[in-house]
Amino acid sequence: MHPKHIAATLSNPFAKNRLYYEPKGVCLIIAPWNYPFQLTMSPLISAIAAGNCCIVKPSELSPATSKIVSKIIAEAFTEKEVACFEGNADISTALLALPFDHIFFTGSTAIGKVVMEAAAKNLTSVTLELGGKSPTIIDKDVNLEKSAEKIAWGKLINSGQTCIAPDYLFVHEQQHDEFIRLYKAAASKMFFKTETKIDHHVYGKIISHKHYERLKNLVDEAVENGARIDWGGHFEEQDQTIYPVILSKVTSESKVMEEEIFGPILPVITYQNIEEVIEQINAKSKPLALYIFSKSSKAIKHIIKNTSAGGTCVNDVLIHISNPKLPFGGVNGSGIGSSHGFYGFKNFSHERAIMFQRRIDFNKIIYPPYVGKEWVLKMLKKIM
Repeated sequence: MHPKHIAATLSNPFAKNRLYYEPKGVCLIIAPWNYPFQLTMSPLISAIAAGNCCIVKPSELSPATSKIVSKIIAEAFTEKEVACFEGNADISTALLALPFDHIFFTGSTAIGKVVMEAAAKNLTSVTLELGGKSPTIIDKDVNLEKSAEKIAWGKLINSGQTCIAPDYLFVHEQQHDEFIRLYKAAASKMFFKTETKIDHHVYGKIISHKHYERLKNLVDEAVENGARIDWGGHFEEQDQTIYPVILSKVTSESKVMEEEIFGPILPVITYQNIEEVIEQINAKSKPLALYIFSKSSKAIKHIIKNTSAGGTCVNDVLIHISNPKLPFGGVNGSGIGSSHGFYGFKNFSHERAIMFQRRIDFNKIIYPPYVGKEWVLKMLKKIM
């Protein structure tokens, strides 16, 4: 990329200033299993565009896709340019012990901490695309049918195994029952063959038995703590399939409200005023995404101003990541750094500031000794 011209300042008015984008060096990309091709290739494209060499570690939970990714990389690059290492977590652990120039990780917050700890030993910079509990707020004034349809799609696509999927939802207490009816209707239309049978062509399985059991336990534990299943609750262990679940009357102490769900389970919480919604959102870690459905620009601005999230989408879900001109990333527990488009390029680049001093140089006036230079101080005070 061509150096970027930077304007001079009064402190050095005749200097020429440039910003150079340099490759960071050798980068490690650790990819997840939920969108294994996209979430491997997208950061790899950014890294290559910035001039880096890369080692790629695809997920062992999606081995078929990992083989395809490895084959593409082997055909397109030499091992000195990009190398792909398949295998289990031991491979990742071994790679993390190496002194990379940058590490790009996509996955859970828990593993993100492990990656960051390993990177700290070599003072390696990191990009962490993590997750969290992304809330959805439905204002009382919206078209509830359209909102329910969008939310059902965003929640249930990939069986809820999407880092920015709506995790839990707030709806006005007077609209609770109607929302559930409309959500069920929309989900059934999109993901069911019959009234009671899921369509496996458009609705996937849970990635592993371990994750299947984790999700089932979340529902069981929530019910034990007083939650009510308003829809769903059908589990097919042999196929690792969980039908869409709606939970109401969920307590804040339930695990389903404490950890990222990453599955087709939607806790629905009722509210009376927006302030209590904002308070509950701010009581949790900053989410990767926040979804607001409202016709009121005043309400939308108020919610945005009084909350924090990696990204926010108004009157829709998920699609904010489709614009490469917007940065994608989290805040604190939901992620560090940004990706997509130019932001991805910057993430894999070192921004090197360079100043070219001209022959005309007034900087000597600030050199010592300072006796007799009181006029310099007066001049600087006027300028400042």
